[in-house]
Amino acid sequence: MKKNMGNSDKIIRVLIALVVIALYFSNIISGTLGIVLLVLSGIFILTSIVSFCPLYTILGINTCKKK
Repeated sequence: MKKNMGNSDKIIRVLIALVVIALYFSNIISGTLGIVLLVLSGIFILTSIVSFCPLYTILGINTCKKK
């Protein structure tokens, strides 16, 4: 896997994931929507850790700075 995510992209994803997780556990979002958003938050955190997003590959997006 070649990295295709830059630092700012990773930070934004983690922040969004943390907000969704906080909203879920404070019962502001719940039910099926809450579970779907919680799973999406997990995916955001996982892709941020590995610096690779499969959707970016399909769409031809690369936010990682070239070396």
